[in-house]
Amino acid sequence: MTRTKAVQTMGIPGIEINGVALSHGGTRVFDGLTLDLREDRVAVIGRNGAGKTQLARLISGLGAPDAGTVRVHGVDVAHDRKAALSTVGILFQNPDHQIIFPTVEEELSFGLRNQGHDAAAATRSVASILSRFGRSDWAARPVIELSQGQRHLVCLMAVLLMAPRVIVLDEPFAGLDMATALRLSRYLDALDQQLVHITHDLDAIAGYDRAIWLDAGAVRADGAPDQVVAAYRAEMAALGGSDAFTDL
Repeated sequence: MTRTKAVQTMGIPGIEINGVALSHGGTRVFDGLTLDLREDRVAVIGRNGAGKTQLARLISGLGAPDAGTVRVHGVDVAHDRKAALSTVGILFQNPDHQIIFPTVEEELSFGLRNQGHDAAAATRSVASILSRFGRSDWAARPVIELSQGQRHLVCLMAVLLMAPRVIVLDEPFAGLDMATALRLSRYLDALDQQLVHITHDLDAIAGYDRAIWLDAGAVRADGAPDQVVAAYRAEMAALGGSDAFTDL
């Protein structure tokens, strides 16, 4: 993605993470994490276990911090779930962790009905987005018949129907073939919504406005992606050149 405009964040609504503490599975993940994310495109990188997925869940309102607050465009997403539905959406690494209904139309309608749309309005909106993606024939199709890439597309359409202001991407291209990943990436890059992209694919965040390197639940580096990624690559190369596994 190439972004040519200057990033102006003063006064722009965004994601405010203040003094967040969180434990998961008996392990302390965050201890006083504070971030103010207002850029259009924010990347979050780091090794497995760094806290990336837990951060994605907190921003999406899928979990509440033990202490501190997470607000997305002014909404306390963990405690105001109705407002959160219209504020932030998430695309998971595995679409099967997101899809819960047997047919495409049922899956796409679910979020709209939770937002208060009646059945007729939801049906019209579903038909519109399926047509927009050239998939009008998918309405009654069982999700189980779809490929992995097609299920990712269903999840993307479901998120877009909710019209959130922020979309969190948690390794959304993992397991996809290159053509499908490029196609979905190109579409996501063109969206107006703020994107927070959790990824191990450093090439996928070229041209982003900001990158955050999480290390053991703390911010190791935060700034221009080219600088943060360069520092991260150097550290990973050094670790990879060692025969010790004590850092795992």
